[in-house]
Amino acid sequence: MTIRLYSYWRSSAAYRVRIALNLKGLDYETVAVSLAPGESAHRKDEYRAINPQMLVPFLEDGKIAIGQSMAIVEYLEEAYPKTRLLPHDEPLRSQVRAFCNMIACDIHPLNNLRVTTYIKAELGADKAATNAWYAHWIREGFAAAETLASDGPYVFGDDLTLADVFLVPQMYNARRFKVPLGDFPKLVATTDACNELSAFKKAAPEQQPDAAAI
Repeated sequence: MTIRLYSYWRSSAAYRVRIALNLKGLDYETVAVSLAPGESAHRKDEYRAINPQMLVPFLEDGKIAIGQSMAIVEYLEEAYPKTRLLPHDEPLRSQVRAFCNMIACDIHPLNNLRVTTYIKAELGADKAATNAWYAHWIREGFAAAETLASDGPYVFGDDLTLADVFLVPQMYNARRFKVPLGDFPKLVATTDACNELSAFKKAAPEQQPDAAAI
């Protein structure tokens, strides 16, 4: 069975999985699931039947059908090991995992679309307050991530790892919302180095088929 990725072009979690698939040289079919307000295809019965959590990404390959970006990329690491994105050796292997979880568990959930929608609709936050909330949590997380990052070219030195796969989409969000990044030179330089690579370029939000619909 072809690998099928249920994705939304602006989802940073789906962006991570696209990068990992590209770095591993895996062919995959993208199934667009719009999270856009007014469309909310992820909440419709058709998608709920596939993924009861009603989020993206979601991956199927004939052997497994799973959501959650960290679970997906670790599955890809085990099922398709030709190109490794987790180091073999400890403690680096666990340090990479920890870096990924700083982004996936601590930064991203607080800035997720459903969270920002809630604080606007239910708590009355205006655009300025919502953007301030967004920037605060990115800067909090990036302050710690900057101290862990190497001098490059990638987060943990000369080799690409899952840390880079998780950093780049979060940096995309930071730039999209014009978060000041002057305090994070290593993270910025790493992101720029990654974005020179074809696997990252191909995964970029604007390169996705459903981006054309916006």
